[in-house]
Amino acid sequence: MKAAVLEARGAEGLKVIDVPDPVRAPGEAVMKVHASSLNRVDIYMRDVGQGISHALPIILGVDGVGEIVECDRESPLRAGQRVMLFATNFCRRCDYCLSGDQPLCIHARIAGEHRNGCYAEYVSMPDYCFLSLPDNLSYEHAGVLPAAYVTAYRMLFGKRCLEPGETVLVVGAGGGVAVACIQLAKLAGAHVFVTTSSSEKLKKAIAAGADDGVDYTSEAVSARILELTAGRGVDMVVDSVGEASWSESLRSLRRGGRIVTCGATTGGNPSAELQRMFIRQLELYGSTGGSLNEARKLLSLAGSREIEPVIDSRFSLDEIGAAFERLQAPDRFGKVALCVGGQTG
Repeated sequence: MKAAVLEARGAEGLKVIDVPDPVRAPGEAVMKVHASSLNRVDIYMRDVGQGISHALPIILGVDGVGEIVECDRESPLRAGQRVMLFATNFCRRCDYCLSGDQPLCIHARIAGEHRNGCYAEYVSMPDYCFLSLPDNLSYEHAGVLPAAYVTAYRMLFGKRCLEPGETVLVVGAGGGVAVACIQLAKLAGAHVFVTTSSSEKLKKAIAAGADDGVDYTSEAVSARILELTAGRGVDMVVDSVGEASWSESLRSLRRGGRIVTCGATTGGNPSAELQRMFIRQLELYGSTGGSLNEARKLLSLAGSREIEPVIDSRFSLDEIGAAFERLQAPDRFGKVALCVGGQTG
């Protein structure tokens, strides 16, 4: 089969080559991959990979949707079934798995990180890692959901659920998770603000559901947010940018507000500002991925057209290098989709 294989760190080390088809272990199923998308973790895997247990070469790609082509006779799956891969191979034995909180599994192995992923024509994973796709959801739209949209869903509704009428600030509108947060927060009935780096991206954010925003290149974010909220601040900040935005994010929160993060694209060691945290009684929590239940809820929303993923651009598997370049483009807004198997429907 054809696959995008990371043989060495860096852009030159990622090559589309022919490799053997995956060998299915008992209890696993093989999916023919039709669509995928790119995520920040794919850049991290390509260029760094530190802290993620794996060996090179490895096939990248966390996201994947397609159809089942092989499974055990007693599997609940069937050949030809349209599915989305739940990329976390969880153990089903630890306390977290038994409580239904699979992202916290202590033995988790993620496709595209710890084992071969979905930038390939076929991928093999345990059959319990495949979720049925709604009939009216295209492969292209489904392929951009798993990492970004499921992560966004858990961020907003996983620990302290965003409530109708609350205010939320989404930092760095343009990335896949940020755009997903805009859409999901608006669907939940929240008032949504964003930070962007240009008037053009602000227009796109408003079209996606944002109510207003701040150009962080020309004005202080917290000052503008306090102005927009009559001096109160927002109930929640979603910040996956990290060091560059952290201080302004904290200053944008109301007393007793909360900040949630799933990434640190500009660095992972911002000032803790502990005095502000305890004096204003702020809450901070981290989030990554989502549970099976959260993934199913997200698929239901997409299947009923309550939310439609925003796709910035489309590439074929052979264009993987250009797709990575687009992922890092400053003007990107939404997901970079990857057509793997030639089908988008």
